Amino acid sequence: MSKGTVLTVVGARPQFVKSAVVSRAFSMQGQLTEKIIHTGQHFDDNMSRIFFDELNIPEPVWHLGIGGGSHAQNTGRAMEAIEKIIIEEKPEFVLVYGDTDSTLAGALAAAKANVPLAHVEAGLRSFNRVMPEEVNRVLTDHVSTLLFTPSDVATKNLANEGIKGDQVINVGDVMYDAALIFGKIAEQKSSILKSLKLEPRGFVLATLHRKENTDNFSRLNGILAGLGTSGRVVVLPLHPRTKNRILESGIAVPKNVMLIDPIGYLDMLMLERNAFMVATDSGGVQKEAYFQGVPCVTLRDETEWVELVELGVNKLVGASTAAIQDALNVSRFPDVALNIYGNGDSSMRIVEAVEKAIDRRRASEK
Repeated sequence: MSKGTVLTVVGARPQFVKSAVVSRAFSMQGQLTEKIIHTGQHFDDNMSRIFFDELNIPEPVWHLGIGGGSHAQNTGRAMEAIEKIIIEEKPEFVLVYGDTDSTLAGALAAAKANVPLAHVEAGLRSFNRVMPEEVNRVLTDHVSTLLFTPSDVATKNLANEGIKGDQVINVGDVMYDAALIFGKIAEQKSSILKSLKLEPRGFVLATLHRKENTDNFSRLNGILAGLGTSGRVVVLPLHPRTKNRILESGIAVPKNVMLIDPIGYLDMLMLERNAFMVATDSGGVQKEAYFQGVPCVTLRDETEWVELVELGVNKLVGASTAAIQDALNVSRFPDVALNIYGNGDSSMRIVEAVEKAIDRRRASEK
């Protein structure tokens, strides 16, 4: 197989982590040349640069600098810029991750240019179309050539929408790959517990960034008040949007909530691994808590990771102060073996599937 080009589109923190392990697999296989497009959805050093540096992600060939606008603005601008790159590069595949505006922009640009599209983390559904992420997921899946699902639930979701067959491949979760690969590095390099003076299992780790929570001051107040009921320190790395909304609203931050700047993935792994409990509205952090064997309280009314709720290791509490208080003070959650998201070889399986698809297409064109 002569070398072809795969364009990878990233733009947000979770995508940087997923891209790190898949880019590593592309490099190890050596059959395809991967070129990265960074849309700039997360653009400051703490939200972006640190991830490329500490996870050894290949430097983006293109940095579009698109961010800070509305969902439609971000998607439209990125789609236009990505289309120009596709026309110039003539890639054999475009690869997108997850459910962000960058994901949808890459997907639509590829589909319009008639370039095969691979979607990593396909098939996730919260069944709440009010969430922009849900719209992005559904649209991306329905224009994809290869759909890499992380779980049986995700595969079934696609089948229910009429997407089935060889194009759907349950590869497991690339985030599990990342947790295994970078967990050992985090143990060696991260000093976050020492710098924050935290004891293992002595704190709660929280993240809070979704617009449904940050832009609704009633929900924001309910969540912060709920975190304040924990008898432990709550460490909250503060997303820029959340910081701005707290300042705008004048909501008091409880004394036990320790606000810190956004952190890199290695520090985040160490905090997750050593937390008593995780409270989050992030999809990725829900899984990362599971990978570390730490119970999770999800600050949303629904989740795309329903299997974790069914296992009993994740509790949905919304923005209810009382529900958050009850969940944070549970003594323990069920112990579950870490085996529902694959074997830690998801990234290699993705690369091999893309290579085979390119081989098949080349053979059919002869």
